[in-house]
Amino acid sequence: MFRSSLAAVVVSSLGVASLGASAMAAGPSGLIAHRAVYDLELKDASDRSGIAGMFGRMVYEFDGSDCTGFTTNFRFVTQIDTGDTTRVSDQQTTTFEDLTKRVFRFETKSYTDDQLDKDVRGAAADDQKGIKVDLTQPQAKQVELIQSRFPTEHMLDIIHNAKLGRNFFEAEVFDGSDDGDKSLIATTVVGKQSTPATDDPDADKAGMFAKTPFWPVTVAYFNDKSKGDAIPVYRMSFKLYENGITRDLTMDYGDFVLTGKLSKLEVLDTKACQ
Repeated sequence: MFRSSLAAVVVSSLGVASLGASAMAAGPSGLIAHRAVYDLELKDASDRSGIAGMFGRMVYEFDGSDCTGFTTNFRFVTQIDTGDTTRVSDQQTTTFEDLTKRVFRFETKSYTDDQLDKDVRGAAADDQKGIKVDLTQPQAKQVELIQSRFPTEHMLDIIHNAKLGRNFFEAEVFDGSDDGDKSLIATTVVGKQSTPATDDPDADKAGMFAKTPFWPVTVAYFNDKSKGDAIPVYRMSFKLYENGITRDLTMDYGDFVLTGKLSKLEVLDTKACQ
């Protein structure tokens, strides 16, 4: 799963081929390595957003295993039309997560028209009170946060709760986004598992998973100090498979909403843990 800080960037500036047994290998987590490409379109934008049009592409690559750790490479490129000007936003994120050691490393670079706007790098791990974040960019500093789930752990929590029929839960999540110095409260709603309908938008692009059951999921992220009827800083809805693949995305940034339709899916060749 992924969470983009595209809103801050805007404000500031197939089928699957024949697969061998090794390609489908999954460890105890049940997650499989894959590369997914999504075509992005603007669904809605308020006058306050200053956005007249937007489209783009997102590439999400999830690789690794339970025994070696999981690496995510994520790229989010959009062309934004304000009515007066057009600019290209490009966010590139790489993370590594070790489920056993509870170590999470992250790096995000954000560009506007090929000019670097932001570079955030760091690592997080358990400490006695919660998690400790060591940031190296944009400046070196340490941050102590309450105990939080990392992204792959949170994805596994969603799948686990979905299997148990628990349709609502909350968790503190740290994913290194924005300035990499805070956790967010993630409120997750999981719908009833179902199989794709004949008119399901991008089911055919899921290849061998085209007819596989999925859960409809919505995750709303709130600032960790939010109280009462707070407004989420970001909301994402998607269809989730038991193996961690997602499609039919809706990304709500408050002032504007994007949709992401799966255009290509490739399952990557990963060896199972010995």
